[in-house]
Amino acid sequence: MGDGNKNLLELKNISSGYGSTTIINNFSFSIKSGEILCITGSNGMGKTTLMKTIMGLLEARTGTISLKGKDITGANPSVRSTLGIGYVPQGRDIFNSLTVEQNIMLPLYARKKIIQSSKDNLENIYKVFSILKEKRNENGASLSGGQQQQLAIARALVFNPEIIILDEPSEGIQPSIVSFIGNVLKDLSKKFSTAIIVVEQNISLISQLHSNCIVVDKGNNSKKLEASQIDTLEKARNLLSLHTH
Repeated sequence: MGDGNKNLLELKNISSGYGSTTIINNFSFSIKSGEILCITGSNGMGKTTLMKTIMGLLEARTGTISLKGKDITGANPSVRSTLGIGYVPQGRDIFNSLTVEQNIMLPLYARKKIIQSSKDNLENIYKVFSILKEKRNENGASLSGGQQQQLAIARALVFNPEIIILDEPSEGIQPSIVSFIGNVLKDLSKKFSTAIIVVEQNISLISQLHSNCIVVDKGNNSKKLEASQIDTLEKARNLLSLHTH
């Protein structure tokens, strides 16, 4: 794992967008190993665009993205994935006709790289997500929204990434599963020093994660809240409801 004092991922003055429209403007932040960072703000403010830029699905127009001190600004998504970034997109992207286990192993098939450590990793994933072990031979289509979200996270974990990006993991999921996912993310950050970026508008999940939070407004990094300012539901509601509704 990375050196705890150094930034694992660093964005400096990143701008990106679609066509002639700039959506993310001069955005900077950094995250260390084992840190959780929430990114929030109303719909349409550029949060997903920012995540796609970090993953290389969108090209950065200005600025630099560094992973472990290495400039990855021009790297394609598969290179970023190989270097240790896992991505759980909004909408989850589950393949309905594949079994649960095939969905989890899909990134391995794509890289033609099924090695023993990956299989051991699968067993560790099943320890965390027992429902997926139970349903390992069932099709993705048979899962509830909450189970599909667990499957999407499991798939991102199969390579043991150093950093995971999750885009709206609570969307359309019942509160008990949202809370379970929150606990999983906190465990990953503590036990494995995984850095986690969570794009989220669910104030109860944000407060549960006890993490620093960046508020995005019209593509800008408008405000950074320290974990201590939003570590209870009441405090988080007071400070964040202004920005997320």
